[in-house]
Amino acid sequence: MYKLFSAHKTQTTRRQRGFFTPLIFSTCLLILSAVPLGQAVAERDSFRVCWSIYVGWMPWGYGAEAGIVNKWADKYGIDIEVVQINDYIESINQYTAGEFDACTMTNMDALTIPSAGGVDTTALIVGDFSNGNDAIILKDETSLSAIKGQKVNLVELSVSHYLLARALDSVSLAEKDVTVVNTSDADMVSAYTTKDVTSVVTWNPLVAEILKMPGATKVFDSASIPGEIIDTLMINTQTLQENPNLGKALAGAWYEIMQNMQESADVRASMGKASGTDLAGYEMQLASTHMYYAAGDAVDFVNSPDLLQTMQYVAEFSFTHGLLGEGAPDAGFIGIATPAGIFGDADNVLLRFDPTYMQMAADGKL
Repeated sequence: MYKLFSAHKTQTTRRQRGFFTPLIFSTCLLILSAVPLGQAVAERDSFRVCWSIYVGWMPWGYGAEAGIVNKWADKYGIDIEVVQINDYIESINQYTAGEFDACTMTNMDALTIPSAGGVDTTALIVGDFSNGNDAIILKDETSLSAIKGQKVNLVELSVSHYLLARALDSVSLAEKDVTVVNTSDADMVSAYTTKDVTSVVTWNPLVAEILKMPGATKVFDSASIPGEIIDTLMINTQTLQENPNLGKALAGAWYEIMQNMQESADVRASMGKASGTDLAGYEMQLASTHMYYAAGDAVDFVNSPDLLQTMQYVAEFSFTHGLLGEGAPDAGFIGIATPAGIFGDADNVLLRFDPTYMQMAADGKL
């Protein structure tokens, strides 16, 4: 089942940060606590998944519309409703509030919204990582070190902000050496055309548009920190544990979609059209996205100790910017579990990378 839900009049992307309202979360917990757990589990045979527009998440829209998600749901005797939400942060907020069982989001936003809000969340499917889609662009300068002392326009507290922090560290600079100017992604291209804007951090397709302008030079991009800006399908951990058929159906559907996507230009063209571009435009975005078409490759990525190091970087950035909650005493306040180990508090694990269902797909056991 494929639905479009417009949460707001303006559309934001997967990368724009926002904050979940604690009052809403508390109210939802009270409502959920009024339902006997055993009864809720026994009656569950339908589930809801939400996604938003981004190159690596377009497959969910295609898979729903083409009937692939329904096919796999039927195989396991369940119903899966797939809902597109035009506001990325709103989709995560609704997931956090319990309106959806699974939601597409980045690794950083999974940590700083649902996990920081107390919702134990698992990365069911690691679909891709940004491999050049996110970039720092300077005007009339060709070296990253020239950014020192400049005002840097970006979506504050987003993965663009994280990219900037990692880039500065690579040339022995820090955020205190620049001035961050919070700028909407909708205004980024027009802002760059003004005289006062000399440095921007953004993502495709905006990067491609800005690089067409005179004097624009890309001085750093996400290909320099491969595997750190990760796009996933996150799922409520308790829901997954109590309903393993949901995990099997979603993983089965995803990798069938991946096969179709690799084999058919028409499939990719349909994804491009749905995201507001064409086949050429969509394939341009795919070129700077490291897609895990094969389940085994995604499993290897999740099993690698590099993921544990990445999540430490993400947690440290998030803590420094106050994104782990007012009560967080340090970057390890929220435990993050990976096959290679746990970063942070092992008694407070609220974000998990579990390759179980991707491994089933790789082994042909779905």
